[in-house]
Amino acid sequence: MAAMDNVATLARAAHAAAGKLSGTPGPVRDEALRAMALALREDAAAIFAANAEDVAAARAESLAAPLLSRLSLDEKKLDGLIEGLLALLALPDPVGRETLRTELAPGLVLSRKTCPIGTIGVVFESRPDALVQISSLCLKSGNACLLKGGREALRTNRALFASLSRAAASAGIPDGWAALLESREDVSAMLSLDRDIDLLIPRGSNEFVRRMQESTRIPVMGHSSGICHLYVDASADVAMAVRIAVDAKTQAPATCNSIETLLVHRGIAANFLPALARAMSEKGVELRADAAALPFLPGAAPATEADWDAEYLAPVLAVKTVSSLDEAVAHVNAHGSHHTDAIVARDEAVASRFLSGVDSADAFWNCSTRFADGFRFGLGAEVGISTGKLHARGPVGLEGLTTYRWLLRGTGQTVAPFAEGTMRFTHRPLPPQGAE
Repeated sequence: MAAMDNVATLARAAHAAAGKLSGTPGPVRDEALRAMALALREDAAAIFAANAEDVAAARAESLAAPLLSRLSLDEKKLDGLIEGLLALLALPDPVGRETLRTELAPGLVLSRKTCPIGTIGVVFESRPDALVQISSLCLKSGNACLLKGGREALRTNRALFASLSRAAASAGIPDGWAALLESREDVSAMLSLDRDIDLLIPRGSNEFVRRMQESTRIPVMGHSSGICHLYVDASADVAMAVRIAVDAKTQAPATCNSIETLLVHRGIAANFLPALARAMSEKGVELRADAAALPFLPGAAPATEADWDAEYLAPVLAVKTVSSLDEAVAHVNAHGSHHTDAIVARDEAVASRFLSGVDSADAFWNCSTRFADGFRFGLGAEVGISTGKLHARGPVGLEGLTTYRWLLRGTGQTVAPFAEGTMRFTHRPLPPQGAE
């Protein structure tokens, strides 16, 4: 009951702050982002000390290596967070932008303008950098937020949250716009607060996302697992395909946009797979392959049906041969998580069929799946990658955290003359005007 009362109080405060924040001018929100970037640099020693405690505790509990990698926060990662804040600062204000303007009749003008969603509850994994990215995106887009990070990163999250909150307050951001939740009970409490929380964004497994969707009346933007594929077509350049496959698997194997399954056309398998095996061996990647691929992959283990549905988040890669593009697309749509899938091909027609055929939020041609990222897309950062199809899809940045309102300005009009036929609608498109 204590958790419920505490979260309800924080949610009410965030809801009230959201109303104020939505009317806060863009330059004020930008000044807060600038202050947050400076604060992270000034508070670096305290943040690193807190992270060191988290990492030591995680090692003592034998936390899996991929999760330990996500948990660690070093100078390079902090520089990346500050760079992300500054990139976000440089983006246009997403709030109050007029996207449509129509004259319904003389003197009666309809406009559609962007606005914040309101109060957003985000549950994310043990990456403390996610706290900075999510809170800054919410602030820039005029949203209040309730943040629940992984238990492993509790000390780091506290240090980061204290730094960011203090900086935002110094720039005039309303109190209560962000709150840090710390327990599973807090998450359960959030699910019942549909009057104060407008959107939930869970970052975790398919099962976790579904459980939240089934336990609340609050809309849920699902960011599920990252079972990503790379398909190497018969027309592919072998050297390019090897380079892309290695990057997509090994550049950061614990991330949701790294590939877990490699699909290879049988027409190129004999040339491509031995080169792939050598490159992956140098990176320490374990290969699990189907019967047709095994002869070309020394040391690989036989794959099972379970491997086609696995998200390893580790240096493990499943390899499957296919006889056609259609078979590759069918496999991706049957076993993927609709996250990010890519093709390597010289044949543009084949690539186009792949890009239109896979039911994925992100579909790439001749490049690594690791580009599926809000910062790399130029969005500043991301709150997650949505694999759903409503409102936002793919990396969710500022645009995904706004909705819109319809504003109608008249000069005394009533509906009766239109219903009676004495007046007619013009529905004349007008050029959108600047934000108010």
